[in-house]
Amino acid sequence: MTPTALFQHAGFAFLLLLLAAAGTWLMRRYGRILDHPNARSSHAETTPRGGGVAIVITFLIGVATIGGLGEESQIHQRYFWAFLISSLLIAAISLYDDIQEKTFQIKLATHVIAIVLAISAGLQLRGVIIPGMGNSQFLLAMLSFLWLLGLTNAYNFMDGLDGIAASTAVIAALFFAMITFEQGSSFMYLVSLVVAAASAGFLIFNWPKGSIFMGDVGSAFLGFVLAAMAIMAASFDRSHTSFFVMPLLLLHFLFDTIFTMGRRILAGENPARAHCTHLYQLLVQMGKSHRQVTLIYSGLGLAQGAAAMLMVHILGTGARLWCFVPFILGYTAAAIALTRRARHARFIA
Repeated sequence: MTPTALFQHAGFAFLLLLLAAAGTWLMRRYGRILDHPNARSSHAETTPRGGGVAIVITFLIGVATIGGLGEESQIHQRYFWAFLISSLLIAAISLYDDIQEKTFQIKLATHVIAIVLAISAGLQLRGVIIPGMGNSQFLLAMLSFLWLLGLTNAYNFMDGLDGIAASTAVIAALFFAMITFEQGSSFMYLVSLVVAAASAGFLIFNWPKGSIFMGDVGSAFLGFVLAAMAIMAASFDRSHTSFFVMPLLLLHFLFDTIFTMGRRILAGENPARAHCTHLYQLLVQMGKSHRQVTLIYSGLGLAQGAAAMLMVHILGTGARLWCFVPFILGYTAAAIALTRRARHARFIA
């Protein structure tokens, strides 16, 4: 790719950032979806919610633009439309949830339906060898389902603090853009730029202290899109980027969600019941500011990004998985220490 093309792509991303920022401002100024604080809230004032609408619209415009750039920037039309329509379906469902404030069980059911439709349309891992699973299409379809559903909801759970979800999306998408570009991608590289730009435009108004929240329409949408990008890059994009890149880029979000859910189940709590005991929330309760916690998670995202860039140059899937080990060990030690302090302070049972 020529320097001129790279410059044009940078300009394209900057214009999308401005579009997302303008859309977020409009939602903050004229939006009618409000988040009223309660006992579980991390904010004390009624705040506009639904800034994720600007992320979704920017994404739609950006991906539609990619669709007109020529054959070298394309994937098979079936997978392109499966990706685009299923992403918008998740966004529509989540926006409805924001307005109607449905229960977790109803949200989960609607996500399941949307993801089953996406997989039925072809949005699943293909031709990928998973250690211990081989390349069985049935097992790959099940893994695709669990991955799409899991990250969609994990990202939603982690959107409870100013800036944490949007900054993580910016960092993960930028690293994914660099990795897929290095491995010969056009389509996933450009989609990554779109996601990074859309999230960055929203982040301008959501950085602590945020004046607008993205809501489910933003967090569930970003979780699904990032999960789908991992599948598409591994299976359909010319880069054939390792599926494990995205899980490593988002490992801190995945670990926080899995650890918290596991701890609550072992404590006899209902994991579907709303709570405020994620690790990032415990850090705030232990005295860290929103800005400090967001910066901590951003720093972890940068470290994971550096590891992901190293991982793709390691031969063999099994060998690549060792890149996860230092993070998992470190996160486990830190999580145990934090929960012990929180339990001593009676923030958790």
